[in-house]
Amino acid sequence: MSIAFLGTSAFAVGVLKRLDPAPDLVVTRPDRPRGRGRRLASPPVADAARELGIELAQPDDVHTLDLSRFGDVVVCAFGALIKEPLLSHPGLINVHPSLLPRWRGAAPIERAIMAGDRETGVCIMRMVAALDAGPVCLRAAEPIADDDTFGTLSARLEPLAAGLLARWLAERPACIEQPEDGMTYAEKIGGADRALDAGSPPAVNARVVRALSPHIGAKAGELGVWAAVPAPDPVAPGEIAVSDGHVLWGCGGGALELLEVQPPGGRRMTAADYARGR
Repeated sequence: MSIAFLGTSAFAVGVLKRLDPAPDLVVTRPDRPRGRGRRLASPPVADAARELGIELAQPDDVHTLDLSRFGDVVVCAFGALIKEPLLSHPGLINVHPSLLPRWRGAAPIERAIMAGDRETGVCIMRMVAALDAGPVCLRAAEPIADDDTFGTLSARLEPLAAGLLARWLAERPACIEQPEDGMTYAEKIGGADRALDAGSPPAVNARVVRALSPHIGAKAGELGVWAAVPAPDPVAPGEIAVSDGHVLWGCGGGALELLEVQPPGGRRMTAADYARGR
């Protein structure tokens, strides 16, 4: 059995490192400029492939590669559309971190937390031209805790995904067409999604913070927010109140207590450090 693994993100790294047998080839996106200095940096999967000693390819277009020699082609958080002729590869499967048809698309973990879902999961599915709409071969659910962040939830979904993938490679179960009923779309996180809403209740804003931590971060005006919990103290909507080392941001008739923040152009810090600076 020969396997090609297509992935890019940190979630894909978690699956790749647990994949047994290891793939013969890892394919990821090209290096891109990142950060304030715009220095060229590799995707997380590229670093993992080098660490594991697996052959690595980083083409501008995955469709320029001939993957027909591989019995299985596993796609996991790759971040680019798969087209023909690769789409017709008989061993092409996708690892998707949601309970399809809910949260098809680019940001299923973040959107599940933002929406207040009580559970999510992982599906192993065949790929079709429509985004994340293919038949589902295996699925497993995972509860979403009240304090889950993207980081804590994805950390549990990674081994769940790897286990399902290993089972699929060993058993090759039949796949069942997805229903359209209950379908939702998990759009990629954009700048507007990071902005906390002063008109929304504290619990809703707290879910946004948790969904975007620790990889993206939310924003209360110009202040970055990395951790927050609802607070009963009323504060004027959109205003920041600092008292006794506590930092409150007013929203929805109450407030968020900001626990970890990042001033514009500054570093991440605890609310207590921020309060002292104020």
